[in-house]
Amino acid sequence: MADNPVWFITGCSTGFGRALAELIAKRGWNLVATTRDKSSLSDLAGDNVLLLDLDVTQQSQITEAVAAAEERFGRIDVLVNNAGYGYLTSVEEGEDEAIRAQFETNVFGLFALTRAVLPLMRKQRSGHIMNITSVAGFVGNPSSGYYAASKHAVEGFSKSLANEMRPLGIRVTCVAPGPFRTDWAGRSLQRTSTQIADYADTVGKRFADLDGYSGKQAGDPVRAGEAMITLSQMDKPPLHIVLGAGGHKVVSRYLLNTITELEAHRDLALGTDFPEDG
Repeated sequence: MADNPVWFITGCSTGFGRALAELIAKRGWNLVATTRDKSSLSDLAGDNVLLLDLDVTQQSQITEAVAAAEERFGRIDVLVNNAGYGYLTSVEEGEDEAIRAQFETNVFGLFALTRAVLPLMRKQRSGHIMNITSVAGFVGNPSSGYYAASKHAVEGFSKSLANEMRPLGIRVTCVAPGPFRTDWAGRSLQRTSTQIADYADTVGKRFADLDGYSGKQAGDPVRAGEAMITLSQMDKPPLHIVLGAGGHKVVSRYLLNTITELEAHRDLALGTDFPEDG
């Protein structure tokens, strides 16, 4: 990577995006910091910093932001697709408008910005795309059906993207945080309260649990930002990394259980092929 890499980060007003942007700015590296209202980023201003308004659901803003970054710095070395938010509800009570709005930001906005940056990275024959997913990209908790679906979508997209980009010198990493002390479970979280009594012990309990630990999570966003900087400096970064001890434990257990389940039904699965000739 260049000695003074250009980082393009979405969702910099709070949480991971904010912590990472501050770390990049302190290092004196080139930074394109974006959020829907750039006035909230004014304290990051500096000679190496470009502050931009960017709503990732607006294609015109995506096009303008990438063009401005290229005009200012001539390249983009690291794209961090961080913009996103949580929407929680029981699956049955999910509201169509809220579900679609979350997918516009978490999924389609991420897709669109990535497509806009790829021509520049292909021309460079270098770059690193980091997609902030979640433990919810692996597991599905009660109340998280639609949020988990959005993060599973980004995980699947990233796997294919990585295979397309590898021969071109462009790396892809899914960064999947567990519980971190960000605004995810606080102000930015959207929810449709469950009114169906049958979901009180599952969805209702999860709502109560989130309210109880918001602001007390073990994960430190600053250390997460430092981890992402470390990833950017690796010659062969991983396709997947899960941040935080809690998230790492949950995902590891899920993957081990999945292998166990697959092997337990191996004969049934393999028996669906056509019989071998002869």
